Amino acid sequence: MDLGLDGKVCVVTGASRGIGLAVARRLCSEGARVLFVARSADAVERAADGCGGDWLALDVTGPGAADRVIATCAEQMGGVDVLVNNAGTSFAKPLDELTDADWQAQWELHVMAPMRLMRCAAPRMAEAGGGRIVNVTSSAGKRPSLTNAAYSVTKAAQLSLSRVFADAYARRNVLVNAVAPGPVNSELWTAEGGLADQTAAARGVTHDEALRLQADKVPLGRFAEPEEIADVVAFLCSERSSTVTGAAWSADGGAVSIIV
Repeated sequence: MDLGLDGKVCVVTGASRGIGLAVARRLCSEGARVLFVARSADAVERAADGCGGDWLALDVTGPGAADRVIATCAEQMGGVDVLVNNAGTSFAKPLDELTDADWQAQWELHVMAPMRLMRCAAPRMAEAGGGRIVNVTSSAGKRPSLTNAAYSVTKAAQLSLSRVFADAYARRNVLVNAVAPGPVNSELWTAEGGLADQTAAARGVTHDEALRLQADKVPLGRFAEPEEIADVVAFLCSERSSTVTGAAWSADGGAVSIIV
């Protein structure tokens, strides 16, 4: 299927690893011109060089970050057609141990950073005739989780934010959607010190047992691969998704037992 992405200018945040890297590579494979954005200069440069993309190293929560990202697209790439807000993270911490700083950091990363990027990009897209915005949220935003309540609550807010921008820009052909993955076989879970290790320590089990226990919660019985999430995101970035806006597509292996 031709997704109509050839030559489109796309921004992907959190693009140096995991879902973000898989999304950026998928868009590159469709002929898009992709700006890889991530905090580590070394990591994001390596990621972009792997498929001929452009790159920008910055923290999306930093002052002026959104303006800098969109200005880079305008000045170096001629505009912006697609924005994928993927940057995010989580950690295992009980509700009564979460500090104000924990809550604020999750809010800045999952709500304020994508809001600022959309606020910069959406008007430019509208003036150019349209565009696509995809926010990578989480199944935790649809179903509260006590693993990290701050993550769950801010991901729910990100879903609402997506709908607000979708409603505001639909008549101007800027289509805004969300993708809500469940557990994914990426560094967030599998890396040393990641969620599997944190869960293992809390439950008194091994790393592999923690991964198996999490997979058992998913009706498909396994974690998703980053490339599987990237395929869903790429479709929503494409011309083929021309009647889809304001949606929150679950890509969680059936983990959240709802039909919307």
